[in-house]
Amino acid sequence: MSTPYPFTAIVGQDDLRLGLLLNAVSPAVGGVLVRGEKGTAKSTAVRALAALMPEVPVVAGCRFSCDPGAPDPACPDGPHEAGTGVSRAARTVELPVGASEDRLVGALDIERALSEGVKAFEPGLLADAHRGILYVDEVNLLHDHLVDLLLDAAAMGASYVEREGVSVRHAARFLLVGTMNPEEGELRPQLLDRFGLTVEVAASRETDLRVEVVRRRLAYDDDPAGFAARWADEEAALRERITAARALLPRVVLGDGVLRQIAATCAAFEVDGMRADIVMARTATALAAWAGRDEVVADDVRQAALLALPHRRRRNPFDAPGLDEDTLDDALRDAAGNEDGDGDDDPDGGGPGGGVPPQGGGTDDDGGTDDGGADRAGSDEGGPATPGREESGSGDAPAPGGGGEQQPVRAGEPFRTKMLSVPGLGEGAAGRRSRARTEHGRTTGSRRPEGALTKLHLAATVQAAAPHQRARGRAGRGLVVRRDDLRQATREGREGNLVLFVVDASGSMAARQRMSAVKGAVMSLLLDAYQRRDKVGLVTFRGKDAEVALPPTSSVDAAAARLETLPTGGRTPLAAGLLKAHDVLRVERLRDPSRRALLVVVTDGRATGGVDPVALAARAGRLHASEGTASVVVDCESGIVRLGLAAQLAGDLGGSAVTLDELRADSIAGLVKDITAAGRAA
Repeated sequence: MSTPYPFTAIVGQDDLRLGLLLNAVSPAVGGVLVRGEKGTAKSTAVRALAALMPEVPVVAGCRFSCDPGAPDPACPDGPHEAGTGVSRAARTVELPVGASEDRLVGALDIERALSEGVKAFEPGLLADAHRGILYVDEVNLLHDHLVDLLLDAAAMGASYVEREGVSVRHAARFLLVGTMNPEEGELRPQLLDRFGLTVEVAASRETDLRVEVVRRRLAYDDDPAGFAARWADEEAALRERITAARALLPRVVLGDGVLRQIAATCAAFEVDGMRADIVMARTATALAAWAGRDEVVADDVRQAALLALPHRRRRNPFDAPGLDEDTLDDALRDAAGNEDGDGDDDPDGGGPGGGVPPQGGGTDDDGGTDDGGADRAGSDEGGPATPGREESGSGDAPAPGGGGEQQPVRAGEPFRTKMLSVPGLGEGAAGRRSRARTEHGRTTGSRRPEGALTKLHLAATVQAAAPHQRARGRAGRGLVVRRDDLRQATREGREGNLVLFVVDASGSMAARQRMSAVKGAVMSLLLDAYQRRDKVGLVTFRGKDAEVALPPTSSVDAAAARLETLPTGGRTPLAAGLLKAHDVLRVERLRDPSRRALLVVVTDGRATGGVDPVALAARAGRLHASEGTASVVVDCESGIVRLGLAAQLAGDLGGSAVTLDELRADSIAGLVKDITAAGRAA
């Protein structure tokens, strides 16, 4: 077994280390989500923590790690007699991104359950992680239904496996740690809320710290055992401190005044529900125990807020995580009243963290919501843009075909959009957009299982076994079932798609109010794509060519950021935009052939530049249609006189056209859900 990198040898990353240690002291805190760029020691720190965890006494031979002092009465391997048991190191179990549901929660032997009435159960990773650490790298890439199962087990302390009326329950209490790179996509706010703490990590910009990181890593790579031996004393001291803090934790007093500060802080930041208050209380108690105190003080509350609230402030994927520390201090002062001035103290100078310094306004405060809100309000325009009229004579946009470039304009207010979907039945990744064969959803039929049986179709199984009962010598009431009788349920649900936006950024679109409305519409579609678990990509065209502003990604907020800074002006190379989109889709079909694409072209349909640009655009559209790409054209043409070019383009693409007004979900104009219906009718 390889020697892990010592936890105490990690340079910097104080927030990360403190968040992990607080969960080691009090697993009831609810785990920690580590957000940050690649190469910032996220995985290294998590794996190093396992070596600091105290040994765990377990019942000998129990696959579910029951505590011999208080064995689980519902343990599938039980019942167990209370006894001494054996001790082993706490486990760190890693959940792969591509894990199946059965691998996570375990699986029942359906054949034995039906024929013998025996609950033959093969434990999953949740059972392996009981009383240890469950580590999910790239948790934002994990399928939603797996994240739901994982967080439910973490919240309830138990895992339930249900298969056609047969159920198994076992204890599953673990320290949950998730790591993610926000560039690869965000977790839903509902799932973010289920993590107790969150920390933002980033590589230091200080030369001396970076030098020390490289020096230690090279020394470890050259001689892992020798490097670990040099840090053995520090590791032992930290392990003893965790044990002492765990012993002190039940005696820590959480006074009424501190509880009022916690409640006032959560109310001031308008967090949803009560989970934030509970997590803050547990975190503040763990901070006091970690500092060796038997009473929670105001500094503990402040530090707990910095760890427990930033991710609960996000209401949509375009909000930046963070916490305004001035608002936090005001809330603490207001709650404290005139009793003392703890709310004014600077916690950075020694703080409750002891050997591990507390969070001191790290990276998630640099990009906090106050700055983001100021940026939104401080636009160079006088207020929210109103879509509609300004297309010529505004002074902001060059004449069509002109070469002037305009500064980016702010997007209009997002709105709820109509449902757009890809026709047919797919087999892509689980999502919420288009119909697909999935592991979850309504049952539509049955088939013979290919490999392990996951979803039993009970009626079909009984029907297959019934004709053979006499030949199999059935004598009692039980049904004699063979492997060949088992039938897998086929289910229909929803899949996520690749939504590729092709946005016209030419001079004909550049009037400020008009482009603001267009950006607002695309932002609304991006929000819809986030909610439906799609991948998104962005192609823009203007001037002489088109470019891939954002390759296909799961990070919808990255697409929104690119859209906000999108400049406009110049000619309208529509054909170049469509051909660039064709190249992107061709590559993505090779990378992920099961994920179907939806092409969304945002344009007024005008095409300029070159010889016969309209005919070139029509030919590029027919190329997409010949390959069966589902498409919709968002018609941005405005004014009294309309040329109808966007509708013509939609016909060439084999899709449909929809105006900005029709795109709204509350519009009285109907939008056909099957986006190819209009193309077929034409």
